[in-house]
Amino acid sequence: MNPDSGSLHGAVDGAFAAMREARDAFTQRLAPREVGEISKVSTGIATVSGLPGAGFEELLEFPGGVSGIAFNVDAGEIGVVLLGDYWHLNAGDEVRRTGRVMDVAVGEALLGRVVDPLGRPLDGGGPVPADRRLPIERPAAAIMDRAPVTVPLQTGLVAVDALIPVGRGQRELILGDRQTGKTAIAVDTILNQRGRGVLCVYCAMGQRASSVAKVIAGLRDKGAMEYTVVVVTEGNEAPGLAYIAPYAATSIAEHFMEAGRDVLIVYDDLSHHARAYRELSLLLRRSPGREAFPGDIFYLHSRLLERATHLRKERGGGSLTALPIIETEAQDISAYIPTNLISITDGQIYLSPSLFELGVLPAIDVGKSVSRVGGKAQRAAYRAVAGDLKLAYAQFEELETFARFGARLDEGTRKTIDHGRRIRACLKQPEFAPVSVPAQIALLLALGAKLFDTVSLERMPEAIQAVCGAAAEFPAGLCERFETTDTLSDEDRNTITDTARQALARFLPRPPATAKTSTENGGKP
Repeated sequence: MNPDSGSLHGAVDGAFAAMREARDAFTQRLAPREVGEISKVSTGIATVSGLPGAGFEELLEFPGGVSGIAFNVDAGEIGVVLLGDYWHLNAGDEVRRTGRVMDVAVGEALLGRVVDPLGRPLDGGGPVPADRRLPIERPAAAIMDRAPVTVPLQTGLVAVDALIPVGRGQRELILGDRQTGKTAIAVDTILNQRGRGVLCVYCAMGQRASSVAKVIAGLRDKGAMEYTVVVVTEGNEAPGLAYIAPYAATSIAEHFMEAGRDVLIVYDDLSHHARAYRELSLLLRRSPGREAFPGDIFYLHSRLLERATHLRKERGGGSLTALPIIETEAQDISAYIPTNLISITDGQIYLSPSLFELGVLPAIDVGKSVSRVGGKAQRAAYRAVAGDLKLAYAQFEELETFARFGARLDEGTRKTIDHGRRIRACLKQPEFAPVSVPAQIALLLALGAKLFDTVSLERMPEAIQAVCGAAAEFPAGLCERFETTDTLSDEDRNTITDTARQALARFLPRPPATAKTSTENGGKP
């Protein structure tokens, strides 16, 4: 007999003995799980029964991988907002609780990606790795955790940075009629953050796929996708996705803000968000109010925009600047949703259709636009050169309207109108062409010194380009002082003015040729 057989039998017996012990020690544990069923399915919503323990805004699972958020929690049934394609759902299908609220993946891996509000990639780049997930609905930072807005967010637009400045941590509303350039202002602001250490989140809700693709292509061509996250929900998708989109995008931005970074978030646009919420509320039979919007529509946007702030240094010192966009109808800024957003935000940039039709781009109506916070964050160099610009431009617009009636104008009024036209020309700016801070300071100081007043309107674009090109040659020390809180010295102002005057020398009108003297004509008169 082989001596190893005894040891083999012993090993087998020991293994079976261990298995018997494990079997005897095993106790089956029953985990209770609530399972309900669909009572009714409608456009974007479902009514569910049989989940007595479900809480408000809890995430529920439906067949086919569809999720939903418990919205109406009544005694006998639950109204659920569906997130995704729901056409395959039927009454009687099983519904399960998840025990958690809706959350979204956050982290550095999202930079440069295009995702939907559920975190699913839309750019064909594969799954997005996530180190952390955050709930989409989060309480805003406490008042004691906030710091004053002291640092400007440069948009690269002369009209905004000089007249309607925006600070980091501010909420500045962009509103105007359809096709007036609202998205263009937001995109230009994102492009101008390149190299400034500001991360950007662009949230598109209810837009056409072609429009969103155009914006993404512009960001990618200009190299802005390196520091940008794009959250997209299209107009033909479930209204529930449009409802959660801005909250998911804000949680993504808050992750960077809490890490001490400066973040810019664009909501394009909250008109579609409000309509999606109205649609869901009416389907869930919530009581309609003004313009059929539910009574909590103000709270819908206030709790969203309240999350934009500037944190104290003890909390990391990060900031979240919000640029919500609202579409008005027939220039009615006193409608329900626009007035709600105006009262929530810290200022507004109003785009005028009449200016847009005249070719004044960006079509910013300076008279109706205001920034209630950014002036405190505006650099001293801007305040020194742009202090009287808004007043001069407003006077020009009033006089221009008056002059259309053909009234005779005195010399002072004519000079004011001519100067105002040069201001308007300097505020014009093509899309995707942000202007640097030194170039803006040079333009504004040249306007203040009225160096452009002798340049013909036809040559103003060339003259502006000449001044901007000359500003690129400013000494490094001077450019550094533009970014500080120090005021411009007389020497700095003279340097800038002389540089602008030299750049504009070739645009000045030539003096008329003088008549030949009598000596040159052989003594004849």
